[in-house]
Amino acid sequence: MEAFEQKLEENGYFRQEEFIFADCDRNKRVRVSSLLSRAAAYAGYDYDARGLTHEKLYEMREVFLLSRVAMRIHDCPRYRERMDISTWENGTKGAHMQRFYEMRDAAGTVRVAIKSDWILVDPQTRHILRPASFTARPIHTSDRPIDCPDTRKILLPAQGAEELGQRRIVWSDLDGNGHVYSGNYGDIVWDALPADLQDRAPREFFINYSKEATLGEELRLLGVREQDAYYMEGVGPQGTCFTALCRF
Repeated sequence: MEAFEQKLEENGYFRQEEFIFADCDRNKRVRVSSLLSRAAAYAGYDYDARGLTHEKLYEMREVFLLSRVAMRIHDCPRYRERMDISTWENGTKGAHMQRFYEMRDAAGTVRVAIKSDWILVDPQTRHILRPASFTARPIHTSDRPIDCPDTRKILLPAQGAEELGQRRIVWSDLDGNGHVYSGNYGDIVWDALPADLQDRAPREFFINYSKEATLGEELRLLGVREQDAYYMEGVGPQGTCFTALCRF
């Protein structure tokens, strides 16, 4: 049996991981929700290894919330494939802090590249803080290239929207913060896609997280198809919860 490596780097974190059966769809391709979950988890691994756990940051009243993700799937990982996963910070962009990711296979080929934007929030007041307010450590920048589109604001096209039904938030959707886990939105999107798209591996995926969804709420799902792209929006009681774009 092979031991998996992990290491903390000057501006980043590296870990080897094998995708298991539960990470994959019926075609044994890794689901978008699993890739989103890795993005959230690896940001936590990085800061945990530096002693900046969620509990520590909460005490400091400086916590991160995921705001936007852009993903390019060069070649979707499959069941039992081992990936070398790296993450690193890349400075700030307006009110956002940026973090990038790469997943490479055993041959060193990039299979997935991800860019993410995070906002800094006071967990007690829920007020958004400027990146310059972060006192735990300097936010690093990097000139490391990455083959991934930039994060962007996703807006549902003005015409052509179709009703996709209601999605009730249930217990298994929630994380330790009491709202829907960021990775789970990938499954919410895929469950509502047209059937012919569900079986396809996307080449790009974008998502904006706007408002937290909590237990028992109903999300009204709307979708628009444009050639090989599909837009989706989930609207909750307080307004838009998420907006996503899948390119196939």
